[in-house]
Amino acid sequence: MPYSVSIVAVSFGVLTTKWEEIICLPILAWSSLRSFDDAAKEVGGKLIGFYLVLGQYDYVVITEAPDDQTAARLILGTIAQGSVRTQTMRAFPREEFEQIARGL
Repeated sequence: MPYSVSIVAVSFGVLTTKWEEIICLPILAWSSLRSFDDAAKEVGGKLIGFYLVLGQYDYVVITEAPDDQTAARLILGTIAQGSVRTQTMRAFPREEFEQIARGL
């Protein structure tokens, strides 16, 4: 890899109980996802995956960014729009895991 890549999985949960907003959630999620994808591209990252999930959170987004700070700015920009709760996990691809394990 030419630079340190940060792969981050972010779980999003929507914070609303208003029926009018719940009905629009799929459309809003699609629009937000496109905006997030565009924002990631602008800073040299990319959207790797998006999943609708069952359980505590509603969506999982997996993104790649040039570094951890860039990934954090992308996530903070999303959170600043409001109405979501998140859980962020830094993911280590197999190559990084093997480097870490070799250092033990």
